[in-house]
Amino acid sequence: MIFNTDKEKASRAASKIRLLALDVDGILTDGRLFFSEHGEELKAFHTLDGHGIKMLQENNIEVAIITGRRSAILEKRAADLNISLLCQGREDKLVALNEIISNKPYQISEVAYAGDDLPDKSALLAAALSFSAPNAHPEIKAVVDVITNLRGGWGAVREMSDFILKSQNKHTPLTN
Repeated sequence: MIFNTDKEKASRAASKIRLLALDVDGILTDGRLFFSEHGEELKAFHTLDGHGIKMLQENNIEVAIITGRRSAILEKRAADLNISLLCQGREDKLVALNEIISNKPYQISEVAYAGDDLPDKSALLAAALSFSAPNAHPEIKAVVDVITNLRGGWGAVREMSDFILKSQNKHTPLTN
């Protein structure tokens, strides 16, 4: 991971996280859009990310998805992962994030946000801890706290979840 802020500062912020909010294209996916000949949208999600999300949930850390697009396949993926905080068609990510936390017993100081492009910038700057991936827009990589080693759609969310859980002394490495 690349730390734009002090690693210890990022770890202290991660130790207080109760919600990880995620953008989709470029974070949960590699950002490419695929369409069938019938116009059906297809997306590829990585199982590493799914397991990281499940580990967060098992440790009482909620996960939200905020995206500017609308996708039935995303609804299915969110349902498969028991993510009820799904905001689609939301260009203003900060407004959506504030709506989510207004119904929760925690503050923005307990929220991490992961995004990769300019519509994510305000939410990234507001969150207590901000993440992006190496495939992000350069302006976003310049303002986030942490940039994962793995690209969006290829395990970046798993890196984020591992970092949060380790910072909270909840990380349990896999054993054979």
